[in-house]
Amino acid sequence: MTLRVAIVGGGPAGIYAADLLTKSETDVSVDILERLPAPFGLVRYGVAPDHPRIKEIVKALQRVLAKPEVRFLGNVTYGVDVKLDDLREFYDAVVIATGAMADRDLGIPGEDLPGSFGAADFVCWYDGHPDVAREWPLEARSVAVVGAGNVALDVARVLAKTGDEMLTTDIPANVYAGLAAKQATDVHVFARRGPAYAKFSPLELRELAHSPNVDVVVHPEGFEVDDASMEHITKNKQAKMVMNTLSNWVGREPTGKPHRIHLHFLEQPVEILGDPVDGVSTFRTERTRLVGDGGVEGTGEVTDWDVQAVYRAVGYRSTPIPDLPFDNRAAVIPNDEGRVLDLDGKPMAGTFVTGWIKRGPVGLIGHTKSDAAQTVAHLLEDTTSTAAERDPAAVNAYFTERGVDVVEFANWESLDNHEIALGEADGRIRVKVVAREEMLRAAGLA
Repeated sequence: MTLRVAIVGGGPAGIYAADLLTKSETDVSVDILERLPAPFGLVRYGVAPDHPRIKEIVKALQRVLAKPEVRFLGNVTYGVDVKLDDLREFYDAVVIATGAMADRDLGIPGEDLPGSFGAADFVCWYDGHPDVAREWPLEARSVAVVGAGNVALDVARVLAKTGDEMLTTDIPANVYAGLAAKQATDVHVFARRGPAYAKFSPLELRELAHSPNVDVVVHPEGFEVDDASMEHITKNKQAKMVMNTLSNWVGREPTGKPHRIHLHFLEQPVEILGDPVDGVSTFRTERTRLVGDGGVEGTGEVTDWDVQAVYRAVGYRSTPIPDLPFDNRAAVIPNDEGRVLDLDGKPMAGTFVTGWIKRGPVGLIGHTKSDAAQTVAHLLEDTTSTAAERDPAAVNAYFTERGVDVVEFANWESLDNHEIALGEADGRIRVKVVAREEMLRAAGLA
């Protein structure tokens, strides 16, 4: 009997799980349920538009969706259009792969002031996510970005580059208009730890200096390396490459370009100052010092930075899923190697999890492959045929009865071709369609 599996989430984690299921020796039928009208999750809505090389992964993911054993069912919201008990009627196993798209907080005063933003929200805006506002406030002349990872660099780079530089990418018209009108001249990136422990990838860091309109300034204050830092660098190839780049830039004077990205190390956030009407006016940091074990401690030395906006890029966070337990501290669904655990710590029959909602938002997109392999192995080991209704057509009938316009793979191909055609008119790879209603029309459903 064919094993029926539902995967909730159409990003890399969910699609990798589907791919592994179809490559197993078990006869499977996999439906991928995605709340957006388009697949690919983080690749489409979490990768900066000026990183087309990373988006090449879409080609591999698209091939999985085209497999006969796999169905893409987009524009379906789990918890609204369908519940866990409903899925159990149609599927022998359910895999949750909803990822992590909420921002972690800094936990400092003033974080709720106007002009204080989460990086994930900004990324969704410039990536044309259909569920965020079409406009973004970009009047700030000086901006603080908190974080030492690739998302922090993405935010800094997009804020510093000109709108015209981004016009070669897939950004929609509203994003170009916003970036073309932005006022930022100086973007300050703050890292709590020393340069040896920066989480930037070497390529992402070097790309900061590729813009003809942006100077990169690494401030010597805080650019410190102790014995523990040196030991970390010798054992970590990526850290060594990052340090080589940073060392070449430290103390380098700006060349007079109209925009600057400043990198500050050993500075931790203390408070965001301003008022509820006019918003952010100051970002306060405390100088930290290395303590010899890779960690840092505060020194009590405080600096106030004249900025009008603060972006926190200190990590993503998963959000609770209806009908399933959730660990709020770790921001994951409790699980044992992908087997979802109930409130008593026992495996929930036929219920699995993979990707960032399984292990937290760490690692690159490709790391989700091994993660999915572990989950799929347990699914195939544990699952038996339990679904009462096994006809895939019954799933479509269920959504039709509830008035859900389901985007299947052929519909997605229509939307995909429409975006590519929009791009060809301007000599670009594609132009994203933003509004959900317009996406559905392009998909042939409205």
